[in-house]
Amino acid sequence: MDNFEKYALALMVVFGALIIGGLMAVHIAWVRKAGFLYALAAAIVVWAAGFAVLFDKPRVYGFLLLVAAAFITASIVVLVR
Repeated sequence: MDNFEKYALALMVVFGALIIGGLMAVHIAWVRKAGFLYALAAAIVVWAAGFAVLFDKPRVYGFLLLVAAAFITASIVVLVR
């Protein structure tokens, strides 16, 4: 396993499981379907960003991180409202 694979695995675990998983749990507990779906979309996008790192596609990776940040922002906005 080279450095790119280790970095991609760390991205998948940390972002997908801890941060976005926490957002999904809060939205499930407070019964906010839209926020949950935004958090789920962010988790899927970050999961795909891990593959962009594996295949050495920095532009795709950057774009996917921006999309994930937008979904996370939308999920937080739903949570605050």
